[in-house]
Amino acid sequence: MTSRKRQAADSLLPVRSAKYQRTEENQGIWNRWRQLGTDAFTLGYETVRLGYLSLMNSSQNPGRSQITSQQSEKPNQTGFLPSQATHLALPPRQSIPEEFHKPKDSQPVAGLSRLSSSLLSCSESSNALNGNGNSPPSTLTGHTSVTPVPSTSKEHIQHSQSYDFIGNSVHRRGVVGGIRPRQSRDHIYARVHRAKVQEDRKKDREELVQELFHYKRSTGYTSDFDSFKSLINYQARLEILERHALSPSPSLTDLRAKQSLPGHSRRHSFSDDVDPDFLERALRKAKKSFELPPPKPFSPSHDRLRLSARHRDEAIEKRLRPRLPKALPPDADTQVNALLCKKGVISKVARESVNDRDISRLLPSQWLNDEIMNFYGAMILTRSESNRDPTAKRKMLDVHYFSTFFWPKLKNEGYEQGRLAKWTKKIDIFSKDIILIPINHNNSHWTGAAINFRQKRIESYDSMNLDRHQVFKALRSYLDSEHRNKRKKPFDFTGWQNHNPEDTPQQENGYDCGVFTCQFLESLSRGEEGFRFSQRDMTYLRRRMIWEIGHAKFLDGP
Repeated sequence: MTSRKRQAADSLLPVRSAKYQRTEENQGIWNRWRQLGTDAFTLGYETVRLGYLSLMNSSQNPGRSQITSQQSEKPNQTGFLPSQATHLALPPRQSIPEEFHKPKDSQPVAGLSRLSSSLLSCSESSNALNGNGNSPPSTLTGHTSVTPVPSTSKEHIQHSQSYDFIGNSVHRRGVVGGIRPRQSRDHIYARVHRAKVQEDRKKDREELVQELFHYKRSTGYTSDFDSFKSLINYQARLEILERHALSPSPSLTDLRAKQSLPGHSRRHSFSDDVDPDFLERALRKAKKSFELPPPKPFSPSHDRLRLSARHRDEAIEKRLRPRLPKALPPDADTQVNALLCKKGVISKVARESVNDRDISRLLPSQWLNDEIMNFYGAMILTRSESNRDPTAKRKMLDVHYFSTFFWPKLKNEGYEQGRLAKWTKKIDIFSKDIILIPINHNNSHWTGAAINFRQKRIESYDSMNLDRHQVFKALRSYLDSEHRNKRKKPFDFTGWQNHNPEDTPQQENGYDCGVFTCQFLESLSRGEEGFRFSQRDMTYLRRRMIWEIGHAKFLDGP
């Protein structure tokens, strides 16, 4: 095999011309020194010129120099110096307002996380870099200064909204300092434990109520266990209202509230959440009554003879005045059912009227409202005025009846501010035999009061047997103010007493106080000293009151 030799003229590598042409006089070195001198002169000229412009700007804005020197300590975040054309086109910078300077003692906003703060600072720096012409960079040091002039570009608005959204979400999640606080979790059996504790408390409370119910039954309580539970709840709430003088609880039905559904009555539910301390106090009180030593036997003496004579008188009075019947006559009971089915206005007397919603309050287990109380009082006043004739069959007392709105005026506003003198402008209460006053305590309980001029007594009748000293005090003040207004002299209380009889009939549930109060006032208007009714007569008396209100007259007989 024959081989062909490479010709000497062929080059092994590509030929490259030299960067600087070599000449005999070394002209390439001189050209390089000449270019270097030109660059140095240009750099020095630009430096002197920029320093002169900065000096002129500082002389025009002397307060700006200090701020510029402070901001110049911050490192340049852009990484390059601004061009000469940019500074020629920019106007001189204005001073930053004082409200944008953060005081030294200012604290960061509570709950603002480290992440949201860094995002906001990034948004400000990006705003200065991305075309915001209102924040020019420094001319000497090349550091970027941020001015508080907001940008109106769409891109900036979107970024700021996104940063605000992230900051708010981080704040809502409770992240503080970039670290989420540790949340304590309940034990796996915590819910079961709480349920068991509630069940044990309810069981203990039920046992206390049962034990107290047995003690009450042995002392003469006649109602069932459900009525006793409602009575306990009612007593506990009234005790709280009387002790702390609070407004009634929302769970306690308002006696003056209108029924939401007209014509429909309902049984009021009672909560079983009674304070165990109240039950223990009631139980200790009941046990204490059994632990008292038996009374000493009476020896044949004058006291013994007086007691036996009083028992004989009571027995004779019971025979002469029999107990109340258990039900109305058949024809009257049929009329009561017809009245309950009637709609609209049921009856009117004087200025008072009742409708179907008011009359439904007399159904079992319902509280009475102002309309029923005032209507019944108007009937008492009308009967008293019609029986002033000496030839009348039954001699009634000369009474005056104040409406249910009298007591709130007297208690809350007083005699002068409540303008109670106008309530008796056409009557003289000092010429009456007795003044009857229904009282609503804390909008949760009805009681009856009376000013008895015949026996010189201020009387209070409460079916819950609570302390009513404020009633006596308020009525004495009213008597004195009324006497000063009408007779122009103080009232003489010589011989007057506060009367709160211990044998007042007591209710055995939490909703019959209004019926008891109406019967108290009706019996007092007839001059009776004692009351013949009790808790067992409430069903009959409710039906009887429906008949009496529907016919606007009292039913003859017992």
